[in-house]
Amino acid sequence: MVNDKMVNKIKQQFDSNALWLGMLIGALGYKLFLPLSPILPWLIFFMLFFTFCKINPLDLRLHRWHWMVLAAQMVFSFGSYAGTMYLTHDPILAQGLMLCFIMPTATAAPIIAGKMGGSIQNLTTFTLLSNFATAIVVPATFPLINDQLPITDYQFAEQFWSAFLLILSRIAPLLLGPFFAAWLVRLIYQRRTKSEFVLSHRMAQIPFYLWVASIVVLTSVVTETTISNYQSQITNIVTLLILSFFACLIQFGLGKLIGYKMPAPSKGRDYQDVLINPAAAPKTMSGVSSITAGQAFGQKNTSLGVWMAQTYLDPLSSLGAAAYIIWQNIFNSLQLAITAHKK
Repeated sequence: MVNDKMVNKIKQQFDSNALWLGMLIGALGYKLFLPLSPILPWLIFFMLFFTFCKINPLDLRLHRWHWMVLAAQMVFSFGSYAGTMYLTHDPILAQGLMLCFIMPTATAAPIIAGKMGGSIQNLTTFTLLSNFATAIVVPATFPLINDQLPITDYQFAEQFWSAFLLILSRIAPLLLGPFFAAWLVRLIYQRRTKSEFVLSHRMAQIPFYLWVASIVVLTSVVTETTISNYQSQITNIVTLLILSFFACLIQFGLGKLIGYKMPAPSKGRDYQDVLINPAAAPKTMSGVSSITAGQAFGQKNTSLGVWMAQTYLDPLSSLGAAAYIIWQNIFNSLQLAITAHKK
């Protein structure tokens, strides 16, 4: 009979390698998983629902590192665009690299941060802030970057609101839908039982495995898109693969540094911190914030990035976001393996 210790060891090994295995399976079997792409929004919805069930909405509050990471995101976004255009005069490379920075925080970031000992509450707050900031900044700037888009005063204003509402329509349902659904479940449970709502340990693990399934499907979509549309763009693919690697290192590294220098408390009003963030409990506040801010800056909503590029920029620039998927999941896999090794 398999004992609990062996089961836990197997589970830790799987969790540590699940992200890159998911990418590999999605890339090799993309024809098999591509038909599942319509269920991707539902996977993300339920992934976030179970994640938000862990936290009390009253625990979500802004901290100093939130504003610093958001400012760094914007500075690097447009600084990388201007620098790349100056050096290469290649709009595809410039737009592709800019996408690596301007993409908002991934909806799955709180899940990965929680498994490594980060603060789910603080990262959820930044995920909401980052995504809505992107919904404002992108419509205001992309028409100026893409000279094929109209930029007369009237058309710019009209296009801003049109693009803002369109981007918001893609972000809001997947962020606010599960957020308010989880809050409603929490309120109903507390009203009926007069006790605090807490997910069981097994239920708390569901979001991670839903994210792994999402990676398989998302990778299959990106693989099919790359193979079918960009076979003649080998030079751009290789260049953006290299540039996105350095963008990934910069964002994870700088985010960790900002979080370490600007630590923020993660304990909630309901004092369920050990239950919400079991891996974070024994760590220092600086260590928790370092992990949290690193994921906030480094883990990106790449599917939104691909869509924004294909909608508002040169479609080939979406290669930057596609390449970033590879590096961020490899980096997260390494972080999860290191975390598991320390336990």
